[in-house]
Amino acid sequence: MGSFQIPTRMRSSALLETSCGYLLQELQIIWDEVGEDQFEREKVLLDLEQECLEVYRRKVDSANISRARLHQELAESEAEFTHLLLSLGERSLPGRPEKMTGTLKEQLDSITPALREMQLRKEERVKQFQAVQNQIQRISAEIAGQSQCDEQPSKITVNENDLSQKKLEEYQTELQRLHKEKNDRLQRLEKYMSTVQNLTATLGMDSSTIITKVHPSLNALSGLSKNISDSILAKLNSTVESLEDEKRMRLEKLHHLGKVLTNLWNLMDTPYEDRQLFSHITGLLSVSSAEISTPGILTHDIIQQAEAEVKRIDQLKASKMKELFLKKQFELEEICHGSHMEIPSRSEMDNIINLINSGEIDYAHLLMSMDDQISKAKDEASSRKVIMEKVEKWMSACEEERWLEEYSRDENRYSVSRGAHKNLRRAERARIMVNKIPALVDSLIAKTKDWEGERNKTFLYDAVPLLAMMEEYNMLRNEKEKEKQRQREKKKVQSQVVVGQENLFGPRPSTSSRRLSNMSSIGGFSNATPLNRRISLGIQQLGSNNINSVTQGISFIKEGKKAHRQKRFALTGLASHLIEDTASVVSTYSGPFSP
Repeated sequence: MGSFQIPTRMRSSALLETSCGYLLQELQIIWDEVGEDQFEREKVLLDLEQECLEVYRRKVDSANISRARLHQELAESEAEFTHLLLSLGERSLPGRPEKMTGTLKEQLDSITPALREMQLRKEERVKQFQAVQNQIQRISAEIAGQSQCDEQPSKITVNENDLSQKKLEEYQTELQRLHKEKNDRLQRLEKYMSTVQNLTATLGMDSSTIITKVHPSLNALSGLSKNISDSILAKLNSTVESLEDEKRMRLEKLHHLGKVLTNLWNLMDTPYEDRQLFSHITGLLSVSSAEISTPGILTHDIIQQAEAEVKRIDQLKASKMKELFLKKQFELEEICHGSHMEIPSRSEMDNIINLINSGEIDYAHLLMSMDDQISKAKDEASSRKVIMEKVEKWMSACEEERWLEEYSRDENRYSVSRGAHKNLRRAERARIMVNKIPALVDSLIAKTKDWEGERNKTFLYDAVPLLAMMEEYNMLRNEKEKEKQRQREKKKVQSQVVVGQENLFGPRPSTSSRRLSNMSSIGGFSNATPLNRRISLGIQQLGSNNINSVTQGISFIKEGKKAHRQKRFALTGLASHLIEDTASVVSTYSGPFSP
């Protein structure tokens, strides 16, 4: 047991000496017994020494190799550990000794746990990098439009030289950005698809067919992940724009058809019940394209329905055009008659009716022209309203003046009889009205001149110039006043003569009455010639006021006989009225002109 306590080197020497000496002694005994030559013996001993040296040398070399291997393993472990620290972005590992001490094996054993932990961390970090990069690659492929049917994505290669947390966060930030972009694209995709569905519903189209044409993955029944690439979004945007253009085009067509229907209905006096059948079309006239979202409101059937109705009414329009034209003609004549304007000639109207019967005239343009003429006639009637009211007042005042003069000639007007008090009150009102005639005539002349100056044409009243009538009336009224003045002077002279005669010879009542009657008769005849001459001058001053043509160069000319008859009637009536007034004053004057 004591030999195990001897140092290794000494114990090896002792064992060697003991074993080798014993064996050498045994070899000597063999040699002695054999009688081996001394030279041979030396040679064998030399070989033994050489062989022993070789064995030691091999052992030493082997030990050196093992030591070098341990140094290399330790260096590699150190280097790997340092590389892992750098690649993971960490400065040190808690629990690892800063300085290495002890034998090589002890140092190697001390670094192995830390190295193993770092390797585990690296594997975990690599998995994190692979997961993030896989998602980045997959979302990028979706954004690029690569579907499941495309080639398999390339294998993810992780850069193990940079596995730091900062680099991982960069990849995660990129992944978040791609997620956001994907969500944005999906939202845009859904918005486009929703818009397409709404537009196709409004237009009466199949939305699934249109969406499938853009890309099969957009159809919910395909089971594929939706393609959200730029090209697909661009196609969807183009599809939406084309559908909106189609919607706008159809709406414009319905607007046109609705306006045509409305015009035809107005022309044809279509009942309200028949119009209600197409209220869904006419109701779109004031609606813009962006405001329409009702499903099926812009289908081809709706447009065809409107076109068919327009065609049907258009065919009926020709048969009723004559009736409509006559109706508008009657309306125009009523406006002209009500304002005492010139009415279109009957011959021109007959000519237009003949053109309607032959179909050689544009109905729509004709009626539009008639509407234009009616509108112009209404405008002119409106502009004449104030003057016409004054004319009516003037004519009414003239009637009252004539009645007052007839009333003044009645010798029994102050007698007590039924209705006498009413005549007295009317006479008072008539006197007030008659006193206003000069101012009324002056105002009427001024307004008529203003009207003619504004429109640069003559104001006609039943084809007679109103200013000529007023001037003629003023002249006749002035002559009438002068005649009254002359009669007053004559009466004054006659009264003086009668008084003188009465003073000389006594009263002679019958002579005065006879003289006044004779003078009245002479005065009545003497006024006829200048009065007729002035009326003839007024006729020569008459103008014409034509109404513009209605359509296609066809003008409304005056109806000669009727216009001539109206002028003659107007002047004759006015002249006769004034002649009667003047004659009655001269023939019946016997005192004051007021009752």
